[in-house]
Amino acid sequence: MTETYRYDVDVLHLLLSPSHAYFGRARDGAADVPTADADRVEIVAGKGIVGDRFFGKAAHMDAAVTLFAVEALEAMAAELDAGPFDPLLTRRNVIVRGAHLAPLLGREFTLESQGDAVRFKGGRPAHPCAWMDRMLAPGAHAAMRGRGGVRCQALSDGVLHRGPAVLVSPVPLEPELAGVPSVLRPGRLT
Repeated sequence: MTETYRYDVDVLHLLLSPSHAYFGRARDGAADVPTADADRVEIVAGKGIVGDRFFGKAAHMDAAVTLFAVEALEAMAAELDAGPFDPLLTRRNVIVRGAHLAPLLGREFTLESQGDAVRFKGGRPAHPCAWMDRMLAPGAHAAMRGRGGVRCQALSDGVLHRGPAVLVSPVPLEPELAGVPSVLRPGRLT
């Protein structure tokens, strides 16, 4: 049996948006698209979040769901002497508190919430786009590098709920490092 580590986390936000808001030139402003901060989202293995802009898109099958630690956003706001920032402006799908996400790259893990469990595989870093300077604060694009979250593949069907949750990891995590930038090199994953 493989050893696992369990971490109590909070799922603070579940972003669901049927289309992209950040495209084109930042000076033109973000597109006015509907965005929901859902209480629960349905996950389909291999496709992502039902109703989201990345659901079932071939180019995003291995990265359809993005997890992001709110501690990273709080650290960025402190460094930039700005904020607090609205986590939904990052356009990450699952915003959590209490999870150091970088070690999950290339790993399978589970999020358990309200009796449901969804398995994911950390695919690649969620690199920030230049829009962050416009949407959060000048300098946010650079500040978010190395702590933009993890883009994941959904490995099982299930439901994620906002609120208390448990992250089941195959590797030890250091929650106190959730807001610290990490050098993420997918080429060196095991």
